[in-house]
Amino acid sequence: MKTLKKEDINQEVFDLYDDYAHNIIDRRQFVEKLSIYAIGGITISSLMSFIMPNYKESITVFPGDPNLVSDYTNYNSPKGGGNIKGLLSKPKKAKGKLPGIVVVHENRGLNPYIEDVGRRAAKEGFISIAPDALTPLGGYPGNDDEGRTMQRERNSNEMLEDFIAAYKYLKGHKDCNGKIGVVGFCFGGWISNMMAVRIPELSAAVPFYGSQPSEEETTKIKAPLMLQFAGLDKRVNAGWPAFEEALKENNKEYVAHVYPEVNHGFHNNTTPRYDESAASLAWSRTVAFFNSKLK
Repeated sequence: MKTLKKEDINQEVFDLYDDYAHNIIDRRQFVEKLSIYAIGGITISSLMSFIMPNYKESITVFPGDPNLVSDYTNYNSPKGGGNIKGLLSKPKKAKGKLPGIVVVHENRGLNPYIEDVGRRAAKEGFISIAPDALTPLGGYPGNDDEGRTMQRERNSNEMLEDFIAAYKYLKGHKDCNGKIGVVGFCFGGWISNMMAVRIPELSAAVPFYGSQPSEEETTKIKAPLMLQFAGLDKRVNAGWPAFEEALKENNKEYVAHVYPEVNHGFHNNTTPRYDESAASLAWSRTVAFFNSKLK
């Protein structure tokens, strides 16, 4: 069987995976359409194996990192799912109170990639919480397919309340300085945008390839935004011109970065959609933005 590399994969395969990951097509349709590209020694099973997340070999900050205090906590979300579990991470030797970051997962719950991002934020000198919106259903099930199915069972606006409650939890934490930002990916990008709409005191928001709020909702935003887009992400990018127009018309503070020739999910280092150069640049910009707005 041929050993696959990213350059072996047709762009249409990434587009198909995006449709599958966002419930536009189901697994059966995904496999059927994928079969077209199983040629030249490339099998459907090898394609499936290559394009799916590889969490085991992709962790960058391990759970037992000696420089961090990182463990699960629970907080109350009275307007959302009730008792919500999240990963709380902070530097072990912090001096004084820390700025906070809410890390928002994709449409599949708190998987190892998002936990890793929470720890990465802590390594940069923040106290972070990465909630699991699947908590009311038993929590992230251990694989993304089941996680996506479970997340569809929850109401998006109720999940938004869970992340707003996470903001309030951090705001009142003894180790937090009260200045809090949010970073989210895909579904979490939409949550990040909507937290900026809903929370006047939010200090900063960095949505990665997230769906945009309406023109009316945009008028309510007070937090500065850093918007991260993937150049090949036609689905999300279609809403950007109208959002940018609304931001400009309402004199909102924002900066937008479009990373050319990369796919939706380029920051997620567990799948071949990952682009190391774009992801590293986007994350360094994110950290610099939070440092300027939260400290």
